Amino acid sequence: MPTVVTSAKGQVVIPKEERDKVGIGPGTRVVVVAVDDHIEVRPLPENPVEHFYGFFKGGPSLTKALLDERRKERKREEKKRS
Repeated sequence: MPTVVTSAKGQVVIPKEERDKVGIGPGTRVVVVAVDDHIEVRPLPENPVEHFYGFFKGGPSLTKALLDERRKERKREEKKRS
């Protein structure tokens, strides 16, 4: 397991072998997340919309929920005006 040293600014260099394993190259955007007692660095997909398309498939319809909420809001607004 490779180890690295943090700089005075908290920077680290991810070893090339590890970068290659997960597809991190020059200019790759990554997400850095603290998870319990460690930090995870994961590359972001080049096209996040395409990557996450269908991610919530099979779950409740958020569009339907938003439309239902908007109908309720409209009724409240109309009730206030009358």
